[in-house]
Amino acid sequence: MDALAGLLDGPRARGAFLLRMVMEPPWSVRVEDHAPLCLMTVTRGEAWIVPDTGEPVRLRPGDVAIARGPEPYLAADSPTTPPYALIGPGGNCTTLQGEPLAQSMSLGVRTWGNAPDGATTVLIGTYQMDGEVSRRLLDALPGLLHLPADVWNCPLMPMLDDEISKDDPGQRVVLDRLLDLLLIAVVRAWFSRPGAEAPAWYRAMGDPVVGQALRLMQNDPAHPWTVASLAAKCGVSRAGLARRFTELVGESPMAYLTDWRLALAADLLRETDRTVEAVARQVGYSGAFALSAAFKRVRGVSPQEHRTGAAVLPKAQQSSP
Repeated sequence: MDALAGLLDGPRARGAFLLRMVMEPPWSVRVEDHAPLCLMTVTRGEAWIVPDTGEPVRLRPGDVAIARGPEPYLAADSPTTPPYALIGPGGNCTTLQGEPLAQSMSLGVRTWGNAPDGATTVLIGTYQMDGEVSRRLLDALPGLLHLPADVWNCPLMPMLDDEISKDDPGQRVVLDRLLDLLLIAVVRAWFSRPGAEAPAWYRAMGDPVVGQALRLMQNDPAHPWTVASLAAKCGVSRAGLARRFTELVGESPMAYLTDWRLALAADLLRETDRTVEAVARQVGYSGAFALSAAFKRVRGVSPQEHRTGAAVLPKAQQSSP
C-alpha cells in the first residue's frame, strides 16, 4: 500500500451531488451546503471561487479547485458580482429569498444554469456526508485548493464531462467512482508539487521503517498489533520504532492504529448492516463493548448513534483519520 492508498481506499462517494453548471455572465451563486468537500473544474470560459475568508481564485479551462467545507463560498463570473442563487444542503437551489430555482434553471440531466449556451461551463462534484472522505486527508488540505491546468494533466476530466449528463443504468455509481478517482488524482498532484508541504503521515510513508509499520497496520487492522510486534516485523527495536514513528507521524503507533480502526468502523457502520459485534471484530476489537468504549471516548458518540446520525459532534471536535 503506497502513501495515499490507505487513506484513499475511500474516498467513497455515495450518491454524490454532480452537476454541469452552464452560465452566461453576470452570474454568482452562494454555496452554503455544509458539504465536507466540493471539487470544481472549468471546461469553458472562466469562473471565480470566492471564500468568505481568504483570497479569491480564478479558474480557467483545465484548472481544478477543491473547497473544503463546511465554510461557505461564492462561485461567480467575477469576485464583485453579487449572488443571485443560494445552494443549500443536498444541492437544494433557491433565490436568496428562498424561492425554488431547480426547475426554472434546469437545462437537462444534471445540467443547470441561466443559459443553455452560456460562456462558462463548470463541472461540480460534491461529497455530501462526513466519512466519504477521511478526516485525516481533509485536515491536510487547505480551505481552498487550486491546481492550474499547466501543472497537471488528468484524462479523467474529459471522461467526467462526457458522463455527467448521461442517464444510463448504473450511472450514479459510474459518476461516484469517477469523482473518487478525480479527487485522488488531484490530491496526488497537490502533494507532489515542488515545495509542497505534504502532511507528516504522507512523508512518513517514504521512510523504510515507519512506512512499513504504517502499511502493516493499514493492510491488516484486525491483527493484534503491539509496538513490539510491529518493531519485530520492521527489524528494529521497540523503542526505536516508537521514537521514529512519533517523530515522523506526530503520534504513537498505537494512537494511529486506534484512529485507523475507528475510521474503518465508522464507514462499516454507515455502509453495511453488520452488527456492532461483527464490525468490532473486523477492525481489531475484541467485541462490541470494546469498540463502543473506544468509539465513545474518541468520537463522543456510540457506534449506534453514529450509524443513525444522532448526536454527531461538530467537525472541529472529531478526531479520526
